[in-house]
Amino acid sequence: MAVPEGHRSGVAGTTAPTSVIHVTSAASITRSGSPPTIVRVVAAGVWLLFLSGPSLELVHHAEGWRKYLGLGALALFICLYLWTFARFAGTRSSYPENPKTVVPQWLCIAGLLALVAALAPGARDESLTALVFVAAIVVAVLPIRQGLTAVAALFILTELLGRLVTGWSENGDGLAIILAAAATWAFRMALMRRQQLVLAERELGELALEEERSRIARDLHDILGHSLTVIAVKTELAGRLLDVDTERTRAELQDLERLTRDALADVRATALGVRGIALPGEIASARSALEAAGIDPALPTVADEIPSRWRELFAWTIRESVTNVIRHSHAKHCTITMCDRRLSITDDGDGPAYAATDGRGLSGLRQRAALVGATITTGSGPGGKGFNVSVEVPS
Repeated sequence: MAVPEGHRSGVAGTTAPTSVIHVTSAASITRSGSPPTIVRVVAAGVWLLFLSGPSLELVHHAEGWRKYLGLGALALFICLYLWTFARFAGTRSSYPENPKTVVPQWLCIAGLLALVAALAPGARDESLTALVFVAAIVVAVLPIRQGLTAVAALFILTELLGRLVTGWSENGDGLAIILAAAATWAFRMALMRRQQLVLAERELGELALEEERSRIARDLHDILGHSLTVIAVKTELAGRLLDVDTERTRAELQDLERLTRDALADVRATALGVRGIALPGEIASARSALEAAGIDPALPTVADEIPSRWRELFAWTIRESVTNVIRHSHAKHCTITMCDRRLSITDDGDGPAYAATDGRGLSGLRQRAALVGATITTGSGPGGKGFNVSVEVPS
């Protein structure tokens, strides 16, 4: 920092640092947003060189008990100063929301001031340099209002002692207090913003993790619900055909083996986050599952007119809706119609009985639709019978 005009010269007389907490590199910031303890201690300790002024005054000019009291007080001052920075500065505990929770910080500051008082008889006006370090401490560890008030009090105390005590000179220490407090405050604000950024990144990471867990749970529910329902239906069909049509039974058992392998592959792909489903494949799978359950399907044969960005949503809707039809509706017919902006699945079963409230599957569908701006509506089918699920996508 710039030395004020008329200030004492030489190492012993150089003004105390403008900031005791100095900027550390981005690599030295921990994941919590705070510098490691060793970094805080080193950053604060390098400026202890400026206490050479009072130390030389004690060694060369103080005598008797004043000399030994001053040297002991200076050594304790340095230890307490470093410990306070290591314990409080640059950590979340140094920025308490409740000013009443800063009793330990105030005790340390009171200890530092007591040591400065013990230093004064031997070091005389050189002891005022130590108040610059106290100013940096109060700005670094106290709440805003308390810190600013303490800095103002230290400035006034330094000015008064330098002018009123016979033989003492303020020698620019008041200005040094202001500059040290301002520089320390600037770094404190930068560090607080860094901590807030780290906290925000952590919260975003937790939200992303929770969303991924929800996606996997939703996908597994839909995959297993559909696959196990179709497997159960085909197993029942194979049991009925066992003594009637051996070839048809063998075909159904082979289909069951394929479905089981496909379900296992789908679960693995979902867990790895690489799974996608195809609309034409879901239409074909729905037709096969409905026929196996004895439900007459009226399904489209192609899906070319559906925009690619809506095909996955339509495919999931068909999978979940057809699963519900097979498991719950007791329907005889199921109709699927779709165009570029709308998909509708309608059955003639016990609509109100099994669709009075959304199950996990329909809730998952609503979440999928909301993510892409689409809308899911449910209700009775034509004439108040059966059940209908419709998806409308934005244009």
